[in-house]
Amino acid sequence: MKNLYKVLTFIIGIIVVYSCSTKKDTMINRNFHVLNTKYNVLFNGEQAFEKGIKNIETNYTDNFWRRLPLEPIKFDERSIGELRFGSPGSGFDSKDDKQKQPATPFDRAEEKATKAIQKHSMNIAGYEKNRQIDDAYLLLGKARYYTQRFIPAIEAFNYIIANYPKADLIYDTKVWRAKANVRLENEKLAIETLTLLVDLDKNEQDLSGEQLQAAHTALAMAYEKTDTIQKVIDNLKKSASLVNNEQSYRNRFVLGQIYSELNHKDSARTVFKLLAGNRSTPRKYKVHAYIELVKNLGKDSSSLGLIGKFKKLIRDSDNRKYHNELYYHLGVLEEKRDSITLATDNYIKSLEAKKNTNYQKTYAYERLGNIYFNKQEYLLAGSFYDSVLQVTSEEFENEKRIRRIKRKQKGLEKLRSFEELVQTNDSILKLTAMSKEEQTAFFTKYIETLKEDEERKRQQLANSQNFGSQLGGGASFGGNKGKWYFYNSQSKGFGKVNFTKTWGNRPLEDNWRWSDKTKISEEEEENEETEKLDSRYEVDTYISAIPTNQEEIKAMRRDRNEALYQLGLIYKEQFKNPQLAIDKFERLLTLDHKPELKLPINYHLYQLYQTTEENDKSEEKKNLIVTNYPDSKFAQIILEPNKRLESDVEVSEIHKKYKNIYSMYKFNMNEEAVDQIDKLAPEIEKSELIAKFALLRALCIGKYQSKEEYKKALEFVAFKYANQIEGQKANQIIQLLK
Repeated sequence: MKNLYKVLTFIIGIIVVYSCSTKKDTMINRNFHVLNTKYNVLFNGEQAFEKGIKNIETNYTDNFWRRLPLEPIKFDERSIGELRFGSPGSGFDSKDDKQKQPATPFDRAEEKATKAIQKHSMNIAGYEKNRQIDDAYLLLGKARYYTQRFIPAIEAFNYIIANYPKADLIYDTKVWRAKANVRLENEKLAIETLTLLVDLDKNEQDLSGEQLQAAHTALAMAYEKTDTIQKVIDNLKKSASLVNNEQSYRNRFVLGQIYSELNHKDSARTVFKLLAGNRSTPRKYKVHAYIELVKNLGKDSSSLGLIGKFKKLIRDSDNRKYHNELYYHLGVLEEKRDSITLATDNYIKSLEAKKNTNYQKTYAYERLGNIYFNKQEYLLAGSFYDSVLQVTSEEFENEKRIRRIKRKQKGLEKLRSFEELVQTNDSILKLTAMSKEEQTAFFTKYIETLKEDEERKRQQLANSQNFGSQLGGGASFGGNKGKWYFYNSQSKGFGKVNFTKTWGNRPLEDNWRWSDKTKISEEEEENEETEKLDSRYEVDTYISAIPTNQEEIKAMRRDRNEALYQLGLIYKEQFKNPQLAIDKFERLLTLDHKPELKLPINYHLYQLYQTTEENDKSEEKKNLIVTNYPDSKFAQIILEPNKRLESDVEVSEIHKKYKNIYSMYKFNMNEEAVDQIDKLAPEIEKSELIAKFALLRALCIGKYQSKEEYKKALEFVAFKYANQIEGQKANQIIQLLK
C-alpha cells in the first residue's frame, strides 16, 4: 500500500512538472496554464483592479457647478507623460521587491498581470497558446492608465492589437488606446482610430452596445479637447441612446450642461426633464437634473411647480447629503419670485447643512451679500463677501466671479473704514461740544447701563452653572425617579462632563478652584481692589479721554469731512446709490469744510440730482456753479457738455511727457530723466501728476547718486505728498532703506 502511494505521488509529480513547461504545446500544458492564469494570478489582479475603481468612485467628488468630465477621474496634468521607474512587475526575484508592497490596487493589478505574462505565456513558434494572455495585457494597460502612465499603457494595448488581431477584446483595447492618446493630447490620432472603428462597425456590426458607447464617449472626449463642440454633442447623443448604464446617464447630463453653456435653454430643459423624470436615473444625476432646471428656467416660466418639487426632495431622507444644494437653489427660486425673506432663510439653511463644501458655500454667501447690498446694508453685505473670500480655495480664487467679489469687497472695506471714522469722530466731537455738567450726566447714565448689563451677564452665568435647575426633576434612587440631583445618574453624568469641560481634572481639596494656592490671598486682595477701583465705573475715566486740544479737535473735523467726501464719491461712482451720495454731500456743505471742496461738491450734487430727476435742485446747483465759478472747468462742462476742455488736452500732453520720461527711467537713462523733469517743473506745478513726477525723480536719483541723496529725495516726496499714494510709497521705501 505504501509503495502504491509512493508510485502515485511520483506519477502526479511528474505530470505537474511536465505540465508546468511553457515550451510544450500539449493539451495538458495549455489547460494547466490557462486555468492557472484565469483563476489564480489574473483573478487576483482583476480583483485588485476592481478595488482601485471602487476607490476612485468613493474618493472622487463631482463639481456640478462646472461641466462634468466624461470620465470621473482627476489626473495631474503636470505629470502626464512622465516616466516612472521601478514600477511593479519588474525584478520579481529581488528580495526587496518581494518585501515591498504595491502602493495602490492598480499597482497590484499591474504586478499580477506582469506575473501572468512572465510565468504563463506560451509563445511557441510565434503563436500564443495561452488564450488568457491577451486579457493579462489588457489588464496591464488599464492599470497603467489609471496610474497615469499612458505611454507604457499604449505599449501594452499596441502589443494586443499587433499580436491578437482576432481576439474578443480587440475593440475594447482600441478604445482604451484612444483614451490614453487623448490624455497625451494626441487627439487627432485618437479621433482617426475611433472613427475607423465606428465606421467599420456600421458595415460589419461587430461591436456590442457597450463597446460602441465607449467608442462614442472616447470620441466626445477627444473632440472636447479640440473644442469641436458640435462633434461632442453628436457623439454624446449617440452614446447615450445605446445602453442604460452609469456612463449613459453621465453623458446625457453633460449633454444638457453643454446646451446650457450654449444658451440653448429649451434643449437643456428637455434633457434635464428626461433625466429627472426617469425612475432608473441614479440619484445624484436625478437631483442635479432638478437643480439644472432652476439654472435653465425661462424668464416667463413659473417656478411654483419646481418649488414644490424641491420641498419634496428635501423631505426625502435619502437626499440629506444634497441639502446644501437643494436649499440653495430653493432660495434662488424664492428670490426670483421676490420672496427675499424666504430666500434668505434657505441660503442660511444651505450654509448650515451638515454635508457641505466650501465651493457651495461661496455661492450662498455671495447671494446673501447681494441681497443685503441691494438693501443698501453695505457693511453687512461686506461681511458676507468677506466670508466668500475666506472659504475660497486656491483652486478657484482666479475665477472671474471671485475676482469680481474681491473688487467689490475692497470698495466695501474702504466704505466701512470711512463710515466708522465718521461715526467715531462725530461721537467725540459731540462730546467736546458739551459742558462739564452735560458730560458728567451723560457718562453717569452710561455707567448705570453698563452695570445693569454686567449684572445681567453674571446672573446668566450663574444660571448656566446651576446643574439642578439646568436639568430639572430626574429619576429616583434605584428607579431614577427622585428629584434630588445626586440621585439622578443621567444628571450626574452630564454634570461631571460639564464640570470637567469648565475646570479640568481637579483634586478633592479646599480651594480647588485655584491652580496656584500661594497666590490666593494676593489675588483675593487684588480682586477686591479691582471691584472698588474699576475704572469703567468712574466718570473721570471717560471725561479725561475727551480731547481738549483745539488742534486735535480741528484735525478730527478735517478727517471726518474728508471721509464724508470720500463716502459721497464711493456711493456715487462705485455703488451707484445717488440718494446716499446726496446725503453725504449735502451734509458736508453744512459743515466747516475746505473751501476748495465747495465747487466739486456742488458739481457732484448737480449730476446726482439729474440722475434722480430732481430738476429744480439740479438747476439750482447749475446756476450756483455758473454764477460763482464761471471760469471753472465744471462750468465749461455744464454749458458746453460736448466740447473737449482745453485743460483735458493739456493733461493728455503731460501724460505723454510722463510716459516718455518713465520710459527713460526704464532704460536707465536716469540723469536725462531728472533733467527733463526739472525743465518741466513750471509746466507741471499745478498738474495732477506732480506727485508722480516727484516720485519718479527720486527713483531716478536712487539709480545714479548716493544713498543719502536718494533718501533726501524720498523724504521730500513723503513729506510733501503724505496724503497721496506716491507719498506713502516713498515712505515705504525709506523704511526699507533703514
